[in-house]
Amino acid sequence: MQFALLIYEDETVYESGTEGAAWKAILDAHASLGAAMGQAGVIRGGAGLLPSQTATSVRLGAGKPTIHDGPFAETREQLGGFYIIDVDSIEVALEWAKRIPVSRSGTIEVRPTLPPM
Repeated sequence: MQFALLIYEDETVYESGTEGAAWKAILDAHASLGAAMGQAGVIRGGAGLLPSQTATSVRLGAGKPTIHDGPFAETREQLGGFYIIDVDSIEVALEWAKRIPVSRSGTIEVRPTLPPM
């Protein structure tokens, strides 16, 4: 069964950009986790995302779709990246989610994916 592990954290921790110590440390931690997932044979994909100010949202509702700069909602945590894993159960997915590094604090949303059509 495939699960998306969605990583939400406060992106202001990385205000010094890709040259900052926090950025380098989190990349190293994700590289280690990615290697462990690869060795375990569970990783199916994933990616880090550019900061939320680079996002554009399409809002749908009554009438015509509208385009907006930024993410869909104002929150303290932003979606920073994701992993797609293939494991036997939600319990195993949760164990992998617990290993995902975040800078200070954050939330990892674990969500089953729809089966291929």
